[in-house]
Amino acid sequence: MPSARLAQTGVICAVATLLTACAARVGTPSQVAPVASVASLPAPVAPVESAPSVPQVDPVFELIAVSTVHFETGERELRLGHLQTARTEFNRALEVLLESPYGGRTEPQLREHFDRLVERISAYEVTALAQGDGFEEQRSESATIDELLALSTFEAPSPTPETAQTVAADLESSAHDIDIPLNARVLSFVQLFTGRLKSFLEEGLSRGIRYLPMIQDIFRAEGLPLDLAYVPLVESAFKPTALSRARARGIWQFMRGTALENGLRHDWYIDERADPEKATRAAARYLKTLRDAFDGDWHLALASYNAGPGRIQRAIKRSGRTDFWKLAASSRYLPRETRDYVPLILAAIVIARNPAQYGLEAAPLEPPRFETVTLPTAVDLRRIAEWIETPIQTIQELNPELRRWTTPVRATEYDLKVPEGTAELVRAQLAQTDPDELAPLNWHVVKKGETLLSIAKKLKVSRADLAEANYLSARARLAAGQRLMIPRAPAVLLASRPETPAPPAAERATADVASASERAPRVAPPAPASRTYRVRRGDTLSSIARLHRTTVASLKSWNRLSTNAIQVGQRLRILTTSATATD
Repeated sequence: MPSARLAQTGVICAVATLLTACAARVGTPSQVAPVASVASLPAPVAPVESAPSVPQVDPVFELIAVSTVHFETGERELRLGHLQTARTEFNRALEVLLESPYGGRTEPQLREHFDRLVERISAYEVTALAQGDGFEEQRSESATIDELLALSTFEAPSPTPETAQTVAADLESSAHDIDIPLNARVLSFVQLFTGRLKSFLEEGLSRGIRYLPMIQDIFRAEGLPLDLAYVPLVESAFKPTALSRARARGIWQFMRGTALENGLRHDWYIDERADPEKATRAAARYLKTLRDAFDGDWHLALASYNAGPGRIQRAIKRSGRTDFWKLAASSRYLPRETRDYVPLILAAIVIARNPAQYGLEAAPLEPPRFETVTLPTAVDLRRIAEWIETPIQTIQELNPELRRWTTPVRATEYDLKVPEGTAELVRAQLAQTDPDELAPLNWHVVKKGETLLSIAKKLKVSRADLAEANYLSARARLAAGQRLMIPRAPAVLLASRPETPAPPAAERATADVASASERAPRVAPPAPASRTYRVRRGDTLSSIARLHRTTVASLKSWNRLSTNAIQVGQRLRILTTSATATD
């Protein structure tokens, strides 16, 4: 850009010289001197080019631009869940103003920019501290089974002769390890899956390619039909975080009770229903139990996977029929959902075994590549994401069983999956970080006479969450001096997924200051409430920050403090929300 401006200046000068010369020619004609006098004329003087003007940079404008770069970098880091880096960038956005020769409060433009940043940064910090202490439950996706069974409420389309011929030829040439009858119900769902639900099934198959080798290995070792590996295609479309309206979760859509019966862990921190491998091992155990309960009849076993074995056994007893298709012929014995469930599964198996034959294209999704790190204590997942410069969502996707942004609090060890090539970096950071700084915890020491209910009311949390987070029953009696971990509300702000990935660190470091100066900070979080605290004897900024669940840096920003020194009786401004207000 500077070279372009110089060239432009040169062009302007040349044009000006040319115009001057032309004006001399067309002006008042001068008398012609005799030839003899020509020698006495002075030599022509070369025109002097004017020096190109250097644009003047307003130092105040430049300071605002640099400050804005840091603020916007902090916003990006916050959206990625990198809380510490975001806080550093926010603090730097203010420091470049405070450390300038002008100070942050002298020039009107700087003062306006400084005040606006303080309000916005404070609102971000208050929201993050009030809601983002690592206890947000991971977001869930809708379960495929809900959508499919809702669609089946309307009659599935009648199969065309071409579909019937294709399926018949397929069944004759392909060996299946469970019986698939060539009946109207199965054919109608094949027609549905190859028609208006074609893209629906393709998406599920693409995702399933990640997990099918693992599922088939486990089923092969357990002596189960490999066709059953496609049950998650209908149940969840192979989405680990799928959650149904009935609160079933994971690729196998386990209800909580059934999951616990089959060895899966479920508590405030962990839900192993969302762990594809552990859930598959539990599914293998459960399917074998159902197979044995119905003497190896997989149609009845699949029906009981949907409705529960007790319901199927009662239907058999009432009807006197032991054949699923005879039970399903009448609405008297089985609900519509279960009558549709078995042919849905069988149709999905037929197509998934030979998708190309049915016109489906399933582009395989790249399986995640990861390494495992054994954590010695509870760790905030955001710290790990920050260490390896990856979005928090990447860590969550590799560890879908973690319900919160933290590993279990009381676990002595936890095996965490991290992106391939980052395990050594995580181990190095763990070795040099104080364990007290690793977990996003707030603790409360129980006083005499306190109960779970009184503490929950005081700290504005749910008694059920407080009990579950500390592995206690809701009616547990507390002892004075007992330490309780205090959970927080879900982190709506920090959980938001950025629409585009943040640029790499090197690119962030060389951000274009000039272009940033043209953009004011755009995100305006909710304005926090303000309260006043009077400093008491023995108070420090650190103790006041802990009392109000904030940081020393925030207190200094809110109160324009350049040092940590405070005096008894001094009034401090505290920005807060209802979630962080103390009694």
